[in-house]
Amino acid sequence: MGLSVGTEGAEAGCERAARRRDSRHHEPGGRRDIGRAGIASTATRTQPATLRLRRGKRRRFANRRFTTAVPFHRFTTVTLPPPSAQTAPTSDIAAALGRIPSGLFVVAWRDGDLDRAMLASWVMQAGFAPPAVSVAVAPSRDLLAAIDRGGAFAISVLGDAQRPLLARFGKPTADAFAGLAVERTPSGVAVLTGAAAWLECRPAARVAHGDHVLVVAEIIAGGATGGEPLVHVRKNGLRY
Repeated sequence: MGLSVGTEGAEAGCERAARRRDSRHHEPGGRRDIGRAGIASTATRTQPATLRLRRGKRRRFANRRFTTAVPFHRFTTVTLPPPSAQTAPTSDIAAALGRIPSGLFVVAWRDGDLDRAMLASWVMQAGFAPPAVSVAVAPSRDLLAAIDRGGAFAISVLGDAQRPLLARFGKPTADAFAGLAVERTPSGVAVLTGAAAWLECRPAARVAHGDHVLVVAEIIAGGATGGEPLVHVRKNGLRY
């Protein structure tokens, strides 16, 4: 009688041990105490291919995946769908848009041996890292052709005392800076001496939509004099 009870207890213990081993075979990732075959088969079923590589190979594989060389500067053109049809803007919209304050800026670029420039008011900061600005440009402006060639351009932030220059730069001329004191950016573009600040820009992207082209540019150089900038508001936000 005692021998029979002992045998049955041993058999029950063996069955419980077998069930525990079987359950460990199905644990995600495998266990060390289930043998080489169990580890290999479980890892194959549950882990992606990259994780089955040995540690050294896994590191080399990861490096190959994420260190692909990417050009530092890439000029991007983004095409948006045409503006949706809508009713004519009301006088309330025009008045509200005119209350958005902006500065006044002289945007300059090199055209061969000549300095070209245009007056702009729709310039604003567009990023911290890297520092960037956006400039809204009418499609007819020659600045866009210079941007398409990949050339740098410069922005002179007009100071409050430079209001008389608005009429001069409001109309395109062959040599906009003739007779004016200028300084040169590192790329050789002219900026006005005495301006409140200046920025040298490298075009990064452009988006054409509606009646203007939005150019986003990274700032590659700049400086400020500490003078007060000229601030501009309009009665009608649907005209310059």
